Amino acid sequence: MEETVIDSGKKRTSSVLEVDDAEASSKFGSRLLKQDNDVFSHNAWDHVEWDEEQEKMAKQKVLEQLECPVPEEEQEQYHKNPAEYWNKFYQKNENKFFKDRNWLRIEFPELFSTSEAGAGKKRVFEIGCGAGNTMFPLLDQCENPELFVYAADYSKTAVEVVQSNRNYDTSRSLAFVWDLSSSDIPSEIEPESLDIIVLVFVLSALAPEQWEQAIKNIHKMLKPGGLVLFRDYGRFDLAQLRFKKNRLLKENFYIRGDGTRVYFFTSEEIANMFGKKEEEEGKALFDIEQNAVDRRLIVNRMRKLKMYRVWLQGKFRKL
Repeated sequence: MEETVIDSGKKRTSSVLEVDDAEASSKFGSRLLKQDNDVFSHNAWDHVEWDEEQEKMAKQKVLEQLECPVPEEEQEQYHKNPAEYWNKFYQKNENKFFKDRNWLRIEFPELFSTSEAGAGKKRVFEIGCGAGNTMFPLLDQCENPELFVYAADYSKTAVEVVQSNRNYDTSRSLAFVWDLSSSDIPSEIEPESLDIIVLVFVLSALAPEQWEQAIKNIHKMLKPGGLVLFRDYGRFDLAQLRFKKNRLLKENFYIRGDGTRVYFFTSEEIANMFGKKEEEEGKALFDIEQNAVDRRLIVNRMRKLKMYRVWLQGKFRKL
């Protein structure tokens, strides 16, 4: 359940910007496009804001999609058993589809601090593990014998791909099938036992009515003070605007050609989701430590194409 390509090259510095931070130029290492005629001199540019015309075009595209949704009589097949579409995806692609996430260390140093010598007993859970592209890089350079990594996906085939990897070691990790929107947490994990949950391109695969239960499950598994590391699709990302007619299930929620589902979030939606309060006690579930947007202009220099990408990133600590 993840994005196929984050960038056209390895990231060396963080490319995210806090939602309320207007000073993009203050970001160390940012590659900023200052002159339009320089656009094809590099493969990628950071913090590229859209002008009014681009914004208008994006909104118009989404309105056109709304006018031609998936026919109502066909929608149920995509909601009935979404995991089956991911099974077919992994059967076709196996473990060759996703590259290792080189950007993880830059954006989420908290994750790799659990693997350092002397870090002590740490428990990490990669939800929506796919081919294990977070778990394996983390364990590969691990110097902490007390780190244990769980990995789950609701695709049985994806979990089989992880388990068949020559680096899969049950003394240090455990992969299993589980749906984040299930009515309860997995039996393999004790309540309030996790230090970090990795949630990368996962929530977008769930239907909006499943988000509340997903957040409850995440909250239940984390220790007090435990951290959620989040990254997913942002509204008006290139992937959203590329959808043709009869791909829309509901507003901002689509079906890909392979039958897998994807939602495109706003930062406000994510903040509301993780910052909401428990109904009974009236207290917030998480402290929002980061609510950021990664706007990048990816360039095909040979074909002179410009591709605007929008990803959201967050860090949410259990209160």
